[in-house]
Amino acid sequence: MNTNFTFAIKRSSFDENYNPSENTRITTNFANLARGKNRQENLRNTLVMINNRFNTLAHWDNPKSDRYSVELDIISVEMNIGSEDNSTVFPAIEILKTSIIDKKTNERIEGIVGNNFSSYVRDYDFSVLLSEHNKNQAQFSIPENFGELHGNIFRHFVNSSEYKANFKKSPVICLSVSSKDTYHQTGVQHPVLGLEYQPDGTSLTEQYFNKMGLQVRYFMPKNSAAPLAFFFAGDLLSDYSNLELISTISTMETFQKIYRPEIYNANSAAGQCYQPDLNHQDHSLTKIVYDREERSQLAIEQGKYTEENFIKPYKTILEQWSANYSL
Repeated sequence: MNTNFTFAIKRSSFDENYNPSENTRITTNFANLARGKNRQENLRNTLVMINNRFNTLAHWDNPKSDRYSVELDIISVEMNIGSEDNSTVFPAIEILKTSIIDKKTNERIEGIVGNNFSSYVRDYDFSVLLSEHNKNQAQFSIPENFGELHGNIFRHFVNSSEYKANFKKSPVICLSVSSKDTYHQTGVQHPVLGLEYQPDGTSLTEQYFNKMGLQVRYFMPKNSAAPLAFFFAGDLLSDYSNLELISTISTMETFQKIYRPEIYNANSAAGQCYQPDLNHQDHSLTKIVYDREERSQLAIEQGKYTEENFIKPYKTILEQWSANYSL
């Protein structure tokens, strides 16, 4: 069996008619919204929130705050595990691609790819491997080579001919801040990203994404309640246009308001020194239904699925490939 892993990219529209495919990680933010009896209302409300936030941030030459709308594509990435006929595939990565519609000029503008980030292997690393490693330990520790296979798969994808044929720029992943860290304003202010924050230390998530070739900066956009974590390669401030950055902010802040209202829909904004708190009571709920506890359980289930269908059957080939991987 050769180890020339290749990728197949599939796109589906994230709109009010979206239904998750069988291969979609059901813990994914957008898939979680598209379940249950309120699914269509959830999706419609989410898209309205994204568009409203985009127009608030892109306020120049936009007097009625209705000039732009955002369209979202779900990018599902399947990895071919070395078989000649592409018959052995595993759903490796799922991300979002934004497009901006300028209704004044009838122009469709490329947005950013990345945004939300979902990965079965990450579920395995955090919900199975890390948990098993620390089961009988008095002190928390990280397994040897933690995140290296996942990081190499991601970097291999971003440097693949398939990625380059579909996307012009490197991905930007936008996540919530960690409730374990304290963040301080740096004094830097960007016209779109807003106030920059710096955490006291380095989180496990930062280390994990670093192995994916991504660094992080934290910014709180105008009228936001808390900073967002932007993971990127290259230069976040100069590689992307204001509209591209706004498409990511409006999309991911909306998801965070739904999933972490205690932080991102708090009734007071983060100050110069900020510690996120998921038990913060002074917040508002959106109209969108979401079960955070169920999502945690699903992450464990999907981590075990990955172990049985990817990690164990291909253990030798994956370890050899990852150990020898270089860009």
